[in-house]
Amino acid sequence: MIAWRHQEARAAWLLMSPALLGLGAFILLPFALALVMSFTSLRLGSPLSVEFVGLDNYREAFADPAFRRGLLNNALFALIVVPIQTALGLALAWLLDRQLRGRWLFRTLLFMPVVFPLSLVAVIWVILFAPGPDGLLNGVLSALTLGAWTPRDFLNDPVWALPAVMLTSIWQGTGFQMVVLLAGLQAIPRSLYEAAAVDGAGAWRQFWHVTLPGLRNPLIFVVIVTTILSFRVFDQVRIMTRGGPQDASTTVIHEVVRTAFDRGQVALAGAMSVIFFLLVLGLTLVQRWSMRQREEGR
Repeated sequence: MIAWRHQEARAAWLLMSPALLGLGAFILLPFALALVMSFTSLRLGSPLSVEFVGLDNYREAFADPAFRRGLLNNALFALIVVPIQTALGLALAWLLDRQLRGRWLFRTLLFMPVVFPLSLVAVIWVILFAPGPDGLLNGVLSALTLGAWTPRDFLNDPVWALPAVMLTSIWQGTGFQMVVLLAGLQAIPRSLYEAAAVDGAGAWRQFWHVTLPGLRNPLIFVVIVTTILSFRVFDQVRIMTRGGPQDASTTVIHEVVRTAFDRGQVALAGAMSVIFFLLVLGLTLVQRWSMRQREEGR
């Protein structure tokens, strides 16, 4: 019995080894290198020798207005995009779980943006957000308001730049939540709905007392993954707004790239990366802990 368990453990470690190697090579090792660099004066192309500077880069990172604005924008992005994307994904999954004709076609069309490269999605939305009356979105809004809408340059407006990036991300990512939640809906036994109907529960009470409890684990997964993805948003910002105007749409990842490659301050970018990594890790752990406490309290 003990020998069999040892063999099972060895087989498990063997099967996990590719994933563990990838985790170490692409996450743990880069984080360790960034941590080491963050305590030095390393700069790209600098003839000066690399010196140990202690916590200077961390102090400079927190004193950088663009980095602080990136943290704020990331927080706003997560607070707005995660609930909206999850609610839309749940609504679409619920609709596609009905007995509708052509469900496979709608499922394919709604999931299609997820498989598109983010760079392609961003370019498409840059065209949609084109300024002036000739822009598609401006034209649609002007037609809907019977000419009362004033055409504007969304991507170069400090008020509209970040919401434009949010809208792009919501459109691109909702299909992922939809597919996960649809699989969760189809796993809920129909006998539970039949029993609830016999007890006199209407559609809303069935949704609240049967559907949502049955979707607890898929919803936890969707919320955690979407939160992590919302904090690492970069492609849309780089292509659509380049963080502007006046850092109105910049994010932490965008500031890290700009600091490291545009300004050559690799050590400072390493400090920003370490701060951001710890913040996202802490947020994810708190999120998982709170959801686990909520499950245990039920």
